[in-house]
Amino acid sequence: MDNPGRPLHPWRMEQDVLITGGSLNGACLALALARAGMRVAVIDPLSDAAQGVPDFDGRSYALAAASVKMLGVLGLWERIAPEAQPILDIRVGDGRPGEGAGPMTLHFDSRDLGEGPLGQMVEDRHLRAALLAALAEAPGIRRIRGAVAAQRTEPGRATVILEDGQTHSAPLLVGADGRRSGTARRAGIRRQVTDYRQTALVCAIGHERPHDGCAWQIFLPPGPLAILPLTGNRSSIVWSETAAQAAAIHALPDAQYLEVLRPRFGDFLGEIRLAGARHTYPLDMSVAESFTAERLALVGDAARGVHPVAGQGLNAGLRDVAALAEVLVEAARQGEDPGWPLVLDRYARWRRFDSGALTLATDGFNRLFSNDNPMLRLGRDLGLGLANAIPALRRGLMREAAGLSGDVPRLLQGRAL
Repeated sequence: MDNPGRPLHPWRMEQDVLITGGSLNGACLALALARAGMRVAVIDPLSDAAQGVPDFDGRSYALAAASVKMLGVLGLWERIAPEAQPILDIRVGDGRPGEGAGPMTLHFDSRDLGEGPLGQMVEDRHLRAALLAALAEAPGIRRIRGAVAAQRTEPGRATVILEDGQTHSAPLLVGADGRRSGTARRAGIRRQVTDYRQTALVCAIGHERPHDGCAWQIFLPPGPLAILPLTGNRSSIVWSETAAQAAAIHALPDAQYLEVLRPRFGDFLGEIRLAGARHTYPLDMSVAESFTAERLALVGDAARGVHPVAGQGLNAGLRDVAALAEVLVEAARQGEDPGWPLVLDRYARWRRFDSGALTLATDGFNRLFSNDNPMLRLGRDLGLGLANAIPALRRGLMREAAGLSGDVPRLLQGRAL
């Protein structure tokens, strides 16, 4: 039976927490814990060279205002800020191919919130480079290259065995290895997976007219289209289609690809051109049935991967990281074992409601809006108009989108642990 106090035989372990997956979430968790004095090891199969591609490949993230505050506390935002694009407005509306957004849109204006931009757009290459540099500089973080082949729990510890035979142990193992998490699978945690039979087409475009810091979410019958502002006259596109249609579009030459994309959102940005590589990825919802197990916790997509309809995937992961880091640091200061079940239950209870609500919301929005049913379209337009007409409701939705509502962890408030 586990000791409810300090770990058994702590002198045999070089770290307090072992993180599998050097993802954005895993790296942020390592930095948060190390800055609070905990010893962390990160196991990552990818080299820095493989992750730190300097060329723009179109991948970008919409960071909520709370996530930006957290990156500031971790010492990352000052590295990223010069390359970030503030999101000053968000517009949400129904649409059809060839028509762009309809006349009834929900408008979030950052001036109504009074707390600065609603969020920031950051390119993957800049965020990842800042994280790699911070990990290399941070004391208290070991970086281990290799792929995990097996894991086990023993009294007082969790142990992973790498493919090359190395073993590493800690009182707590954290899975930050994505929605196909091997860490969760090896622990016997099952997943609920919903295949949306949609594929996201991702690219960046340059355009003739300025975007003025406005992000658009246009709901088209096959799936949502997000137009997200980047620095300069550029925008990131996340465009959902049925799987078969997306495959056909992705196979087109660049010029024909743009011919299909243009009528999806109209001509409000003027002439457009591709400004980076094109990507696709299948869309599903993948939710772990439990965020914790014996001496194990999951964060990010390993805990829950959602539809990108609201752009909340990375923000939800950072909320996991902030909550888990706060729980673990407080436990360490009280002399508790970080892998003790009662410690992990604090994390699971904190994240259960918020994560469940996000999962239901993104799934519901996608199902409600990804169709051309006339009655549903009328109801959607009336709902968007009503929300737009009630200032208190609109501000509440803005605070939710900015990550400022609910039981917000200290890091997301911009406060150190």
